[in-house]
Amino acid sequence: MKNPKWQRDEIILALDLYFDPDRGSIEARNPNIIKLSETLNKLPVFPEKVDSEKFRNPNGVGLKLSNFLALDPGYHGKGMVAYSKLDKEVFEEFYNDRVRLKNIADQIRIIISDETLRKNLYQIEDDENFEVEGVSEGQVLYKFHKYRERNNKIISAKKKTVLKATGNLSCEVCQFDFYKTYGELGFGFIECHHIRPISDYFDNMETKMSDLALVCANCHRMLHRNLGSVTIGQLRDRIKHI
Repeated sequence: MKNPKWQRDEIILALDLYFDPDRGSIEARNPNIIKLSETLNKLPVFPEKVDSEKFRNPNGVGLKLSNFLALDPGYHGKGMVAYSKLDKEVFEEFYNDRVRLKNIADQIRIIISDETLRKNLYQIEDDENFEVEGVSEGQVLYKFHKYRERNNKIISAKKKTVLKATGNLSCEVCQFDFYKTYGELGFGFIECHHIRPISDYFDNMETKMSDLALVCANCHRMLHRNLGSVTIGQLRDRIKHI
């Protein structure tokens, strides 16, 4: 069986190395390419690897970087034109935004350096709409965001605090109240969205109640659709102008 197609997270990490001024030569024996190969094998993206020896090995990683040569307007050789549609999409997205590229790549590397966290992310099921809607930062950061939203203890405390203070649990975006709509069936039900940027989270790994916003399922989906680029307030304003 062939290895699975490269995912956005993998391409982001490969492109980050490609643009690194200290990258070195694009060949399998380059220590930087060997290190990238090891990093790719730690990503909690594929539950099973069809061939552990061939999966993202240094040769394959070198070929991927060679694909970027064919896309690079600053490279005057040919490169390898067997790049994918996603290769081209990610390359063009970050070609003039390399600071953001490095920030995302650094965050991915920090996450997968924690073995326990990495295993926990493996257990989070892929979102059925992930490939359709997409998240520019990739699956790892998206799963990490969802992982932070699964702290049952802090979520329960958040709901109890808000319920005691306001007497209801309504969506902070659209004001939808499950109890008012569904009666007893909807009492105490609402979802939590983590509003603190992922980049800030690495300075303090503890999730606080102030980091969570109460939202309905629809608004939660919209916030996840462009993860990190749309705030609670912005989505609320968008609804007001419809």
